[in-house]
Amino acid sequence: MPVTIGSTLSFCGQDLAADDIAFLRRIIGDYSNLSQTELASTICELLDWRRPNGGLKSRECFLFLRQLQQRGWVESLPALRTTKQPGNYPAKIEAASDPQPLINGPLADYLPLDLRRVQTPRQGHLFRQYIHRYHYLGFKVPYGASLRYIVHCRNPPHHPLACLLFKSAGWRMAPRDQWIGWSDKVRAVNLSKVVNNSRFLIFPWVEIRNLASHILSLAARQIAPDWEEMYNVRPVLLETLVDRDRYPGTCYRAANWMHVGITQGRGRMDRCNESPASRKDILMYPLARHWREILQRTDATLNRPKIS
Repeated sequence: MPVTIGSTLSFCGQDLAADDIAFLRRIIGDYSNLSQTELASTICELLDWRRPNGGLKSRECFLFLRQLQQRGWVESLPALRTTKQPGNYPAKIEAASDPQPLINGPLADYLPLDLRRVQTPRQGHLFRQYIHRYHYLGFKVPYGASLRYIVHCRNPPHHPLACLLFKSAGWRMAPRDQWIGWSDKVRAVNLSKVVNNSRFLIFPWVEIRNLASHILSLAARQIAPDWEEMYNVRPVLLETLVDRDRYPGTCYRAANWMHVGITQGRGRMDRCNESPASRKDILMYPLARHWREILQRTDATLNRPKIS
């Protein structure tokens, strides 16, 4: 049984801290559009619930959540439905994503731009091909909440120019959390109001000066209402990680993103320092005037039942 009942709550023999429990409730309550399997995988990634081989304990977490619901310790879970599991999947390559002739010239020649949300299977397949073929990190089916965009010229011939992927924020990053002024408890309450820009790709045949920073500025205005429409949560802060060995992050800085620190050279969710990774610059962008005040509130936990 993945859940232990007693004076404390544990998952697979691991006692849960108060902030872990608060985080579980927050994700379940805020992301009602996710399926139960998506919730389980998201929680496992964020809380680093893994098997010795590194795989997520998604099945155990799925059963864990259902038992918590049966005992009335969490609010109603989403209805069961079939979903694609997160992870790496080979992309079927089609001519639609092939390299195109060079696109260059002044930015003004291509304005206005249109950030089109990926909403149909066809759009999703094309997005996946672009990221798989041209982004150095490739494409992974994201855990939990995410939004994808393909950027086009609004005027004919409507060239596609770039792709962006936004998803749930990292669970714990010390420089970011110190900059915000978060304790573990407050972070668990408000993490869903921070969104991570996980992928940003300008196609390699596109050479338009200032295009990247312009797209980031447009995305910063569009992501909050789109995310709220999809997940019923209004984000107030964006984050991104830039591999400092590959890129200086010039376009983010030009779009007024703020550098707040450097990662420790571990995987995004690695708590045990067992997954070495390159160190990355952490950049943040506020989406609301009083973002810090909003992220430091704890009133959202007052009406939630206690686990004992």
